[in-house]
Amino acid sequence: MVKPDWWIREMAKKGMIEPFEERLVREGVISYGLSSFGYDLRAAPEWKIFTNVFSTVVDPKNFDPRSFVEYEGEEVIIPPNSFALTRSVEYIRMPENVIAIALGKSTYARCGIVANVTPLEPGWEGHVTLEISNTTPLPAKVYAGEGIVQLLFLEGPRPEVTYRDRRGKYQGQRGITLPRV
Repeated sequence: MVKPDWWIREMAKKGMIEPFEERLVREGVISYGLSSFGYDLRAAPEWKIFTNVFSTVVDPKNFDPRSFVEYEGEEVIIPPNSFALTRSVEYIRMPENVIAIALGKSTYARCGIVANVTPLEPGWEGHVTLEISNTTPLPAKVYAGEGIVQLLFLEGPRPEVTYRDRRGKYQGQRGITLPRV
């Protein structure tokens, strides 16, 4: 069952989301915070923007850090048909019987900006690394400190082995985390 606002608020008080915004902040920003059936994460002001300056190959088994440029700022311009990474402002601690699915915000989707996050598994914790694609032939602006994806929380029975139990490779990640094998 998808979890409602009151459940998310109660779990945030127990440390599931830090920092936590207990209402949906909307005035003058791309919304973030608690909504009826989800929580909208904010993008941090840290960015890794992919570039082909060094003609590297993107290889998840042997990732070359020369594939991107690092940038800090309250907004970033993602080049046409390009890609950037950031992280959530919020640190997440998933309960052992809940999985979260992230969906991109409609404001960005309507501009051709696609935000992708893999599911947050039961028992996982860390900053969420956010993948942002600019699918347009134009430069695209993305804002730090504002909403980027909405998390939906789904509860089920506790699995036999949680992400924490199996010592997942992204457990406890802080900052933008690159691929690990």
